Amino acid sequence: MRIVLADDSVLLREGVAALLTDAGFEVVGQAGDADDLLLKVRSYSPDVAIVDIRMPPTHTDEGLRAAREIRERFPGTGVLVLSQYVEADYALDLLSESAEGVGYLLKDRVADVKEFADAVRRVGEGGSALDPAVVSQLVGRRRADDPVEQLTPREREVLELMAEGRSNQAICEALFITQRAVEKHVTSIFSKLRLPADAADHRRVLAVLTYLRR
Repeated sequence: MRIVLADDSVLLREGVAALLTDAGFEVVGQAGDADDLLLKVRSYSPDVAIVDIRMPPTHTDEGLRAAREIRERFPGTGVLVLSQYVEADYALDLLSESAEGVGYLLKDRVADVKEFADAVRRVGEGGSALDPAVVSQLVGRRRADDPVEQLTPREREVLELMAEGRSNQAICEALFITQRAVEKHVTSIFSKLRLPADAADHRRVLAVLTYLRR
């Protein structure tokens, strides 16, 4: 899996690149600012662009804007944004169209190499990888007529793990329940969130977006 990595800190960038290489990824390009990142993505067509949310010159949202542009112009490239802090509005902005091929992790997660590598791989395969801290903050919001309120506590646990990008098998292992039980909960979640079977829509993604936009 081919990776382009963007961070203005050379030390952090090289460290992450070394971790990814050791985990079996091919780091085909590195960038220190948003313009160079876009150039590298256009030149190398990576499977995933890993982007620091704050980059030069203002260190505000350059990385986020570059991530959105990559999603619009290069749909074959997944985007994994790294952030020092939980910034819920930025996460929602990134997820505004779809949760497919997108990730948002706190930089602390990089220290867990296996978890980080799994997240990169999921994003590259078109899935999602959302930091549990980001999910927790987003779902703390409330709205009127919230269909998520109809879910049982167990169904909410399943949906929260879905929001982190976990597969049914990973949910089984996390909650110590059977595959059949997970499938039953997922079907119930789709029903309660009023997501009918439709080949044109990815119900798992729609369920996650419903959950995060509360």
